[in-house]
Amino acid sequence: MKKIFVYVLLATLVFSLGAQAAEITLRLADNQPEGYPTVVGAKEFARLVEERTDGRIKIDVYAGGILGDESSTIEQVQFGAIDFVRTSITPMANFEPAMNVLSLPYLYPSEEYMFQVLQGEIGESVLDGLKDDGIVGLTWYDSGARSFYIADKKVTGPEDLKGLRIRVQESQLMMDMVEALGASPTPIAWGEVYSALQTGVVDAAENNYPGWYYNSHHEVAPNFVEDEHNRIPELIIMSKITWDSLSEEDQKIIKQAAVESTEVQREAWDARTEEAKKLAVEEGANITTLTAEQKQAFQDAVMDLYPKYSAGYEDLLDSILNFEMEE
Repeated sequence: MKKIFVYVLLATLVFSLGAQAAEITLRLADNQPEGYPTVVGAKEFARLVEERTDGRIKIDVYAGGILGDESSTIEQVQFGAIDFVRTSITPMANFEPAMNVLSLPYLYPSEEYMFQVLQGEIGESVLDGLKDDGIVGLTWYDSGARSFYIADKKVTGPEDLKGLRIRVQESQLMMDMVEALGASPTPIAWGEVYSALQTGVVDAAENNYPGWYYNSHHEVAPNFVEDEHNRIPELIIMSKITWDSLSEEDQKIIKQAAVESTEVQREAWDARTEEAKKLAVEEGANITTLTAEQKQAFQDAVMDLYPKYSAGYEDLLDSILNFEMEE
């Protein structure tokens, strides 16, 4: 009887070691092109995982939307057809409404403030809310700060936006924000923004520095005001089906590698932002940097939106607004 027990135990160990040693290849989807900061971060994540598993786990990064747009790849993650997706938090609000709170205008005083919030207990609690939808949230990525750029006017306060027609995404939050600032929101497809600014269909638009410069919007709207009304983070998410198929040790490796890749992604984003800003100025664009008091005037103008978009998540909003940064 003892011999049978020993044989069974040995067989179990051999099977477990064999399973642990088996090589697997996972897929990660990103709708941005090669060289874009999120793709740079995703490839660093893949490199770390392969290195720390001695090649047992490989992650192939599919950039450029090859595997589908963000919404469709999120659905594929839920069913395990894709293992990872890099996505904006905007479509994730369909699964976890708390994401809407993270998108509120003028919520974070700085990039560092936002990442201390997201990479601590607050951010992890939001990620935990995704598990019931078959999604494991791994880490947060940067997508910069969105600001206004105007065709023929310098802006230093909300009063300077009054009456302007401003191109926005088809987002109720964005439209409400622009209205709260006294302007007229005008949803227009992204590919039509240049001509809309050029022909006067709209007076202004909003995006981050790379979006403004690399789409040549600085040519037709050269006045950029750093109001930084939105910092909308990105995510690396994973299929819970894939996650549950891994050992606890491999889960820890993947989680840690994802978190560490954030630093590389942020560095790539900062470099791209500084390059866009520098080139735009060299080509004649004007940049207005606001004082803390001027920025506060913008935030004060939109505060009535906070109760509407944080309904049911008031504690989350309070924890972000009252967060104390570490030195």
